[in-house]
Amino acid sequence: MFRLIRNLLRLLVIARTLARHNAVPEAFSDIAPGFAFLWRIVAKKHVHGREGQRLAAALAELGPTFIKLGQMLSTRSDVVGERMATDLAELQDKLPPFPGKQARAIVEAELEQPIAALFASFDEVPVAAASIAQVHFAVTTQGEPVAVKVLRPGIERAFERDIDLFFWLAEWAQRVLPKLKRLKPVEVVDTFARTSRLEMDLRMEAAAASELRDNFTGDQTFLIPKVNWDRTAQRVLTLQRIVGFKVDEVEKIIAAGYDRDEILAKASASFFNQVFRDGFFHADLHPGNLFVIEDGNIAAVDFGIMGRLDRATRTYLADMLIGFLTGDYRRVALVHFQAGYVPAHQSIELFTQACRSIGEPLQDKPLNEISVGRLLAQLFAVTEQFEMETQPQLLLLQKSMLTAEGVGRILNPAVNMWELARPLIEEWMRENRGPEAQILDAGEAAVRTIRRLPMLVRDAERVAAQIADAGLRLHPTTTRHLLDSWNRRRASDRVALWAIVALLAFLAVELARL
Repeated sequence: MFRLIRNLLRLLVIARTLARHNAVPEAFSDIAPGFAFLWRIVAKKHVHGREGQRLAAALAELGPTFIKLGQMLSTRSDVVGERMATDLAELQDKLPPFPGKQARAIVEAELEQPIAALFASFDEVPVAAASIAQVHFAVTTQGEPVAVKVLRPGIERAFERDIDLFFWLAEWAQRVLPKLKRLKPVEVVDTFARTSRLEMDLRMEAAAASELRDNFTGDQTFLIPKVNWDRTAQRVLTLQRIVGFKVDEVEKIIAAGYDRDEILAKASASFFNQVFRDGFFHADLHPGNLFVIEDGNIAAVDFGIMGRLDRATRTYLADMLIGFLTGDYRRVALVHFQAGYVPAHQSIELFTQACRSIGEPLQDKPLNEISVGRLLAQLFAVTEQFEMETQPQLLLLQKSMLTAEGVGRILNPAVNMWELARPLIEEWMRENRGPEAQILDAGEAAVRTIRRLPMLVRDAERVAAQIADAGLRLHPTTTRHLLDSWNRRRASDRVALWAIVALLAFLAVELARL
């Protein structure tokens, strides 16, 4: 009963805020026409902005959890639509700061030392305040300038209260509004809850920053601040301080004498390397998180939202993009079927036609007018008709690509960032999609097969033992047939095994020549 009353009261506050901003999407009227009629009566009219912009304003007013919800929905264009996802991506993650004294107290409690033993100086006024944490500049007792990120007081408790409300609403929505089931509201809330809980453990963010920094060891063009692990805990993260200009401070960048095209080339290369070379990328590289530092190099901050792509997904992505850019739509369709993203019972001819409807408008267009992020968004919208399962990692990548392209347009709207990264793309394709790579892939598959043989033998022995224990009797004719089949299979297996051995020997010789 207490949960019901608490959620209903909170729901009234949410409804009043949404009404003030007229922030319920018009598409909701198709799902719940009765509610939509009531909404038209109570909602304020003449509120400026698109529905996505109005929803973003309402979420910002409702507080930290709702800001994070809006950011998560901005990666789910399959749920909210492309236009609204774009508007929600611009949701500003800013809140009034909490007092510096509270930040000091949290640091001391988490690190179990007085502030004076940790820092020679600690700025009371934060340099940035977001929904989950705020950042203070400090200098360590060893004289190192650092940035200290501190979680907001009570943020975990407030978050859990709102998450409970979201689960309650999602469960009721599925019961009362069956049309919502295809959007899987409970699963969406669960994903949001898990990722947000990780984001509120700053040790996880520290680990992400450390991994990304390791991936760019020796690359001076893209700097990831070093983690100060001695001054990092669950609610406190201390990083090397970055000094530079935000990437959208174009006038300051020009005044400092930096070449914007060189900066854009470095940003393009760093994004390509994160996605294709490493499969681990910063998924929130908006202008506030990207700095131009000494010598016109790039530095990134805020590693709370990261994305991962396995090698198979990267290969799919490369083949798909090349197919679109060369007009080979059959290739685009094939990689979707081969990856298992589109069910085998769908028509590959119709899917090829759908891919053509997306790719043809790109042909003969200037490169600076082609948006890979928007292309992916259109592809996901079309593939829903072909029962393509949602790929969360690709939705996050698509959002990240749109953000990266936005940064590119700020630096130079006449240049396409993907064209600047073209030499890297071609080299990656040669190394990962050429004949040598295919031979190595075949070798790896052969090794995996060999490693599985003992397990297959054990499984066969176990099944045979179970059959014997069950007292199964076979007719003599059936027995002779099985023995003949087994002998033929053993012969074919021997041939396959020798083929695998020969292939491995060939690979060993070829690798020795390199």
